[in-house]
Amino acid sequence: MTVDCVCVVRFLDPIVKGDYPCSMRSLVGSRLPRFTKEESAMVKGSFDFVGLNYYTAFYARYARHSSSLLLHASYNTDPRTNITTERNGIPIGPRAGTSFVFIYPKGIWQLLIYVKNKYGNPLIYITENGVSEANNSTLSLERQLADPVRIDYYYRHLWYLRKAIKEDGVNVQGYFAWSMLDNFEWSSGYTVRFGINYVDYKDSLKRHPKWSSLWFRRFLKKH
Repeated sequence: MTVDCVCVVRFLDPIVKGDYPCSMRSLVGSRLPRFTKEESAMVKGSFDFVGLNYYTAFYARYARHSSSLLLHASYNTDPRTNITTERNGIPIGPRAGTSFVFIYPKGIWQLLIYVKNKYGNPLIYITENGVSEANNSTLSLERQLADPVRIDYYYRHLWYLRKAIKEDGVNVQGYFAWSMLDNFEWSSGYTVRFGINYVDYKDSLKRHPKWSSLWFRRFLKKH
């Protein structure tokens, strides 16, 4: 299973250790640039904190070499893995409004433990964490403001975040929910909503707090 640890290694190894990992160099080959000693020394330790985005996780399986894979090698094929959201026909978690997001709260804890152990427990901020729902404009406003799945998502992820901090000593100093407002979401456009506050795109972008926004307010007052 992978919780974006491949992406973490791609970026953190150079800024923590001053170079890409040997496994990455062997897979990417000549397409991966090399640092001079001066460049390595300059980039090593050059970060103030590590920002982690977490939404979902996947199962990963080794992808055997093939002539096609080697001929069309790219950033996406370099890890030599096939990723899937199912194992033995069972999804890793419930599917969200965005097709590639399956809800797996434990993954945020696994990712934090991985970064702590591999990179010496750096200062971490969770810069994005959230879940989408389909934008169904046929529903009444009252029903669109009801988002119990999002409340459950945040509750469970924050529980694992607290576990990582309190029980495992991970150095997390900040957390940002994605997102405060519904927004234009990359290739999904306005077909999904990530916000804890509803944006009415048909009425001058008026904002209305969803259930999750009210839940967050109570949660922050309590803690």
